[in-house]
Amino acid sequence: MNGMASDHNTSSQEEYLPHYLQKEDPFASKLSREADIVAGFYLTVIGILSTLGNGYVIFMSSKRKKKLRPAEIMTVNLAVCDLGISVVGKPFSIISFFSHRWMFGWMGCRWYGWAGFFFGCGSLITMTAVSLDRYLKICHLSYGTWLKRHHAFICLAMIWAYATFWATVPFAGVGSYAPEPFGTSCTLDWWLAQASVAGQAFILSILFFCLLFPTAVIVFSYVKIILKVKSSTKEVAHYDTRIQNSHILEMKLTKVAMLICAGFLIAWIPYAVVSVWSAFGQPNSVPIQFSVVPTLLAKSAAMYNPIIYQVIDCKFACCRSGGSKTEDKKSSLKKSRMYTVSAHRDSTVMSEAQLEV
Repeated sequence: MNGMASDHNTSSQEEYLPHYLQKEDPFASKLSREADIVAGFYLTVIGILSTLGNGYVIFMSSKRKKKLRPAEIMTVNLAVCDLGISVVGKPFSIISFFSHRWMFGWMGCRWYGWAGFFFGCGSLITMTAVSLDRYLKICHLSYGTWLKRHHAFICLAMIWAYATFWATVPFAGVGSYAPEPFGTSCTLDWWLAQASVAGQAFILSILFFCLLFPTAVIVFSYVKIILKVKSSTKEVAHYDTRIQNSHILEMKLTKVAMLICAGFLIAWIPYAVVSVWSAFGQPNSVPIQFSVVPTLLAKSAAMYNPIIYQVIDCKFACCRSGGSKTEDKKSSLKKSRMYTVSAHRDSTVMSEAQLEV
């Protein structure tokens, strides 16, 4: 009986033994050499496009840094996060894929995992802040009008502090960073949830505060915006050209934010699903060849945003040029999103409220 109990305990321990503690080399690639080369070329292209695109966004924004709106400051911060992922993280994985193994040991693995989680969390929290800004500007104008540039910078400080806290928590002994099952990349140690209740609590905290809660805020904000836009479209149609142009510009900025959030979530949700299954399901049931696909898809998220900026920016330029002639006639008035309608005898006169964006 004692022997049977001992065998049962041994099998239970092996059941929860993560892949990186088993006899095999945790940093050796479990993929074929051809698959690693394809993945290396893929990440090289993604890294170059992401670096050039986000670098261009930051460079162009720096030329008009004193004129950036709060929402634009947030999108620049998003470009900084994406550039950080491309510059700090991707070279490690590219070299490792081409080398057919992780080349940087445990210290490099933990650094890579921290950097990826830090910039990824920063991106998602930034998009959460952008969605709230859009929600306040469109659905609660009385609150949106007092959001100024210094509020945006305070928000940036909070975003970086939030990302730093959650990315550094694993180093306090409640979590860790570990190699991916395929060996040539590193991530948060999702497999801790299989080992103990404390590990489960840590993973659940990460999932809630760094994925579920921000995603819920984003979805809530844009659902409310869509409902508000549907109810106000007919009202805006009766206003003059200047009000319609201002409304169009606001909606274009909102569409940029919505597309960015959608692209980020589409890229990261498959990876999150596989990670959650590894944490609370049957980790060994996910084929190694399949687990690498969501990882590569998530790493492409940083490339989409500059494309979205450029596509929508062309439409911004068209909208601005369409309304520039009217605005030149009233150059003494400040740029604004709000207008008030006042009646004077038999005619209706549109007067612009003196409010800064």
